[in-house]
Amino acid sequence: MNVVVIDGQSGRMGQMFIERATAANLPCQITAVGTNAIATSAMLKAGAEAGATGENPVLVACRTADVIVGPIGILAADSLMGEITPTMAVAIGRSDAKKLLLPVNHCNNLVAGTQALSLSRLMDEAVELLRSLCP
Repeated sequence: MNVVVIDGQSGRMGQMFIERATAANLPCQITAVGTNAIATSAMLKAGAEAGATGENPVLVACRTADVIVGPIGILAADSLMGEITPTMAVAIGRSDAKKLLLPVNHCNNLVAGTQALSLSRLMDEAVELLRSLCP
């Protein structure tokens, strides 16, 4: 299973998710796509098998992903302080991949019906969701 983790800014969410997914020994290949080099570097250090940075890598990775993981803002143009371009948001949204979105309530994206979980607990739940998607 091809899992693409998309993150920006510091890459901390993507880094934490990759560390936990790798530790869970799930049968998947994890590709890190950062909106900037710092985010990509953090996710590669966490154990992603491959990584790339920028808009075109997001577009390419979304074509072959089985699962896309990232903060909910990756679906909204200009989110993550402008790091998600309209083209990126459309490519992610149109991808046939399942989207495992982390409901982080900031950057003007508020998700009703979610609990205010710590980032650590949120990552635990995200890894369990990914486990349920693995063959």
